[in-house]
Amino acid sequence: MHLPASFHASRRATQVLRHPGAFAWRVLKAFRANQGLLLAGAVAYYALLSLVPLLILIAIVLSHVLEPVELLRTLARYLEWLLPGQSAPIVLELGNFLAHREVVGWFVLATMLFFSSLAFTVLENAMSVIFHHRVAIRRRHFLVSAVLPYCYILFLGFGLLVVTIVSGSLQALGDDSVRLLGHVWSLGRLSGLLLYLLGVVGEVLILTSIYMVMPVGRLSLQHALVGALTATLLWEITRHLLIWYLTTLSQVSVVYGSLTTAIIVLLSLEIAATLLLFGAQVISEYERVDAAGAAAEPEGLRTD
Repeated sequence: MHLPASFHASRRATQVLRHPGAFAWRVLKAFRANQGLLLAGAVAYYALLSLVPLLILIAIVLSHVLEPVELLRTLARYLEWLLPGQSAPIVLELGNFLAHREVVGWFVLATMLFFSSLAFTVLENAMSVIFHHRVAIRRRHFLVSAVLPYCYILFLGFGLLVVTIVSGSLQALGDDSVRLLGHVWSLGRLSGLLLYLLGVVGEVLILTSIYMVMPVGRLSLQHALVGALTATLLWEITRHLLIWYLTTLSQVSVVYGSLTTAIIVLLSLEIAATLLLFGAQVISEYERVDAAGAAAEPEGLRTD
């Protein structure tokens, strides 16, 4: 008798929740077998090359529909989520480009467009290693892979537009107050909480979209959310620990001097890429758990 997919999904979730330790250990073994840290290093390196050109392109386009000051303020706030303590120099560079965007030629724009797509191309290749069981069954056409990064850049630009508009409204809310029973209550804390929740929701949506688009084949929304929530939770914990370390114990500036910003940015991207790929590995292993809760022993990608 053929059982519906929802039944198997329910049994799979039940088995994972019954044995979370065994599932976590299987994910860690598979991540190690797939050289996850090495893949994360490659993604982080190309993300470092792509970050500034990508932000410049998006900022130049959105500056025609949004106030540049408001746009840069939103970028500064949410870049802190990705690069704790290091958003100021990047936003300053973006401000300089926006102030002189009329002198940016087509060749420079084409160059920035090419470099901004590199991170997505490498990320797609890293995902193909994590989801090698999918690649063995179905391969993506090379034209789709070529166009995919640019489509995703458009998606990120639209997302930043929406976030800028919403965050501007929430900031305006923080300037108001409510009078109740003779007391005046400021809405600043509520505004701060809503801005934080907006960032978390945006983080989950971006990760979900990455997990649904980058791997070969059609990935279910439920599985993408499992990976996105895992990566978001781990990143939020790691991000706060990183902020605490950089503000209390870090001696990076003493060791690296003028290279401090580049080192911290690369370290942050390395950690973020590791957790991003780890979330993908969670999805990959979750797919391989059958209704009885069994799964094959994790194996890395073989090239022979």
